[in-house]
Amino acid sequence: MGRWWTLVAVCLGTFMLLVDVTIVNVALPAIEADLHSAFDDLQWVIDAYALTLAAALLAGGSLADRLGRRRIYVIGVGIFTGASLLCGLAGSPLMLNLARGVQGVGAGLMFACSLALLASTYRGKDRGTAFGVWGATTGAAVAVGPLAGGVLTQLIGWEAIFFVNLPIGALVIFLTLRYVGETRNEHAGPIDWLGLVLFSAALAALVFGLIRGNDEGFTSPLILTLLIGAGVLLVAFVLVQRSVAYPTFDLSLFRVPTFVGGLVAAFVLSAAMFASFLYLTLYMQNQLGYSALEAGLRFLPISLLSFLVAPISGKLAERVGVRWFIGAGLACVGFALILFGGLSVDDDWTALLPGMILGGIGIGMVNAPLATTAVGVVEPQRSGMASGINSTARQVGIATGTALYGAVVAGVIDGRAQAFGEAVGGRPPSEAQGSFSDFIVFGAYKQLGEKALEPGRAAFLDGLNEILLIGGIVAFAGAALCFVLIRPRDFVEHAHAAQPARAEV
Repeated sequence: MGRWWTLVAVCLGTFMLLVDVTIVNVALPAIEADLHSAFDDLQWVIDAYALTLAAALLAGGSLADRLGRRRIYVIGVGIFTGASLLCGLAGSPLMLNLARGVQGVGAGLMFACSLALLASTYRGKDRGTAFGVWGATTGAAVAVGPLAGGVLTQLIGWEAIFFVNLPIGALVIFLTLRYVGETRNEHAGPIDWLGLVLFSAALAALVFGLIRGNDEGFTSPLILTLLIGAGVLLVAFVLVQRSVAYPTFDLSLFRVPTFVGGLVAAFVLSAAMFASFLYLTLYMQNQLGYSALEAGLRFLPISLLSFLVAPISGKLAERVGVRWFIGAGLACVGFALILFGGLSVDDDWTALLPGMILGGIGIGMVNAPLATTAVGVVEPQRSGMASGINSTARQVGIATGTALYGAVVAGVIDGRAQAFGEAVGGRPPSEAQGSFSDFIVFGAYKQLGEKALEPGRAAFLDGLNEILLIGGIVAFAGAALCFVLIRPRDFVEHAHAAQPARAEV
């Protein structure tokens, strides 16, 4: 059992940091009411975490290879746990989002080490088992977040979704220091700080431009500057990666089709499916009137199925091939999103059930084999960078998917303002009440009485159905790319796992 404590420590930490991607979803209405947040503020609760997580993943992979994966993992857990305390104590949207950003830094350091610790500890069938359990953990964590958030928010308060991390973080630190041996790449070079800054700035400019685009106008000087600047920064990042001796992104990895296919799958799964959870949660609570706990319970089909399917797919993929599971899994996600769409004002949550069942299966089919595409095509010494890049793709997907979906939802809803005003026999809400999209998203239109219920819900559903259709198309495109890119001959069969370095106190 001794060597399996590494799996326990890694999976427990991974579960904690990934739960925090979606645990806030069902708490957002309570946060909005308590902190008087706008729709933009709520998107930043998601994206502040995802953005800094993605940036820290890049540095974390290199730091882990150079300074030791156990050491960086423990530092990450410490930062994450401390920031969780600050999140729970936040008294304004700004303070909450700043604390979420710090929390993302810790999560990024943890996540960058997770697959690398497993890859350097286990080999052969044990590695398949470890990746299968890790895949089940990632799938269940992201999906179970709404349920956990609902229980804690309803019974205690939204602050509890952050305070719950304190004892878990302490346990992870103890297990890691007690049972996990140190591993590192003795030949790792210095960190590419310039590349890290350029990539982080490009991603931040893109997401900020998408979130603010609807309010400012996508043709406004500010938004055009942000979006064009993001492109320029990304080009500069690529040029830097080609010129430095020790890049953040080893561009040679992008010549391996299977590695690229894994990045596509990671990005698409997060951008298309996981980003939709925020808007499905807002639909359940603010439109259908469910409590945080009731909304969280209705995500249970996704939680259970993703957890049950992932270890099975991890085992079978070893024999059948990861391409078939990842491609078919993304296709299931695409069908699930299409099934989610087409909602009408007369539907209740059961209209989402077929999509939740198929979506849970799809998530489970993708997650476990996806881990193999990250580190299965490189030597153990490069596993830190490889897993960091793959995990970065997941968080970039969450950040851009949330921002893009939010821009589409807000844009569609704002376009229904005049029709809503005519339906209720008056004008749309004034600026004193906030934007029209805020008025609809938060369900404030219900204050106008019975006459506002149908046009208000219809305005929200027009936006929701549009992003679900977009997500479905993106998932189908990702499935097709993965079928083409992922190839069995790209995988490296390591004869031996990396030898652990001497454990340090």
